[in-house]
Amino acid sequence: MLHTFPTLKTNRLVLREVLSEDATSVLAYLSDEQVVKQMGLDPFQSEADALEEIDWYASIRRDGTGIRFGIALQEDDVIIGSCGFLNQSARHQRAELGFELSPAYQGQGIAKEAALAVITYGFEELSLNRIEALVLPANTASHQLLERLGFQREGLLRQYEKTRGQFDDLYMYSILRSEWSVKDLTLGSSTLTL
Repeated sequence: MLHTFPTLKTNRLVLREVLSEDATSVLAYLSDEQVVKQMGLDPFQSEADALEEIDWYASIRRDGTGIRFGIALQEDDVIIGSCGFLNQSARHQRAELGFELSPAYQGQGIAKEAALAVITYGFEELSLNRIEALVLPANTASHQLLERLGFQREGLLRQYEKTRGQFDDLYMYSILRSEWSVKDLTLGSSTLTL
């Protein structure tokens, strides 16, 4: 039986379970071509597409292969993106970080704040030793964010995934528990509460 879904709080954000009643909010940003092209997806067309995504979030948690948090501002609790882990291996104590954010909220440090909370959760609560991230070469904003968080680029995985009818190269980034130190990263006075 699964424990209660954890809620993470930072100064500005609540990272929480995404529920079926959040489908309209999820559709709002996953119907945007600029958001989904970095994920290898086609823009969502309906709330049914958003509900499928929400069901996938629930299934990876149920299967023990990941956890996906909805990102919401504390002031209104509307989902504006997500951040979490997939391809989690308990045996190898590793997982892959993924995130996306509505364009209306990009450039405000929200993705960094959410990722900090999720990475800290991964190392402290999930006992991960390694967190990976796979990023399209053209996704410079994600490259920059990962590097600011202390991730190292390990190399290029050539034609690693087939999405939207083509084979995509992906850069592999990683950070190890021994390299992680929140105190070395600047977030103003942000705090994390589990």
